[in-house]
Amino acid sequence: MSDQDRDSLRDVIARHARDVLRFLTRRVGADNAPDLAQETFLRVLRHAERGAVVNPAALLHATAANLARDYARRRRTENKYVVAGLTVDELLGPAPSPAARLEAEESVSRFFAALDALPPRCREVFIMRRFENLHQEEIARRLGISRNMVEKHLRAAFKELKQALK
Repeated sequence: MSDQDRDSLRDVIARHARDVLRFLTRRVGADNAPDLAQETFLRVLRHAERGAVVNPAALLHATAANLARDYARRRRTENKYVVAGLTVDELLGPAPSPAARLEAEESVSRFFAALDALPPRCREVFIMRRFENLHQEEIARRLGISRNMVEKHLRAAFKELKQALK
């Protein structure tokens, strides 16, 4: 981009800056409009560095409209998952007591110890079903065993693991 083209584009931006800011203020509010206007100008300048801009005013307005639309979409998505006025601690609730935490850690340790103690094929079937979320037919196909044998291994694994967690 030549210096003359760059200066010309900056003149267009300066002439339309107020219109872009007004447009964005109507779409996203006065608090967010200046940031989106600045992003609009930056994107138009970057675009112009890659090639000639035929209609800079139209590009400015289209870029501003796209940014406003993206902003609105992002806000809608955030509002689905954010509960206004609550902190993260309030949403999560009270932390577990040290005793409850220790008990949970011990349960996890017992579970993995029991999982390690399972016969190799039984453990493999259980892991494929519960951790890899494979269907029994797929497990049978992969291991070259019958579906009934998969069910037998799963029953044995559940029995042993349930016993370990009592």
